[in-house]
Amino acid sequence: MRTLLLLSFIVLSFTASAQLTRSAIPAAADVREKVLKFYPNPAASNINFEFQKANDRGYTLQIYNFVGKKIVELTSLTPKTNILLNEFYRGVYIFQLRDRTGRIIESGKFQVAK
Repeated sequence: MRTLLLLSFIVLSFTASAQLTRSAIPAAADVREKVLKFYPNPAASNINFEFQKANDRGYTLQIYNFVGKKIVELTSLTPKTNILLNEFYRGVYIFQLRDRTGRIIESGKFQVAK
């Protein structure tokens, strides 16, 4: 009986430590450095997208409205890009920063308040 209890304790100890190790790895892997800073949020007349580091990678910035329709696509980005919101309706918009292969590097949302 003691052997069975000891064996059960050892198995449970290894299982618990393995689960703790596995759950800690994704949390550390999810931490990414922000590439893009955007302000103001909410925005009324314009919004600025500013790169945190040098922009030499050929990024594309896409902005979608809340129902998923692409509103803007910019391929020639400067270190600080300003977008006028004259043609934007009030609401929530989603942006995606993509690299040359189309992979999403960063995404976020901002609000237009007119």
